[in-house]
Amino acid sequence: MANTEGRKEVSVKNIVARLVLTAIVVCIAAFLTPGFSISGIWALILAAIVIVALDYLIQRFTGIDASPFGRGVVGFIVSGFILYATQFVVTGFEITIWGAIIGAIVIGIIDMVLPGDVM
Repeated sequence: MANTEGRKEVSVKNIVARLVLTAIVVCIAAFLTPGFSISGIWALILAAIVIVALDYLIQRFTGIDASPFGRGVVGFIVSGFILYATQFVVTGFEITIWGAIIGAIVIGIIDMVLPGDVM
């Protein structure tokens, strides 16, 4: 028997649900956060893909979950870093350092309200 304790099952359904939820939360966070803007739907979709991929890679290799409030200060810093780094990959996704910090707070608050994993 494989030890799957503490590991989440990765399936297409889970990935699609996480992408959709991340896109919704990032859209809300961009609307509420000064210094954080997304120029269109394609930038939002690409940003959601990049954010989910970066979160997965960081969680896979370091074990750090990037939930801003669920994992304390480290999760908050990682969440802000993921948001800030996304602007270098996705055209039309613009965020300042303060926008990333405030965006991580907003995403953490939304993450507490919505069910499921956002980041």
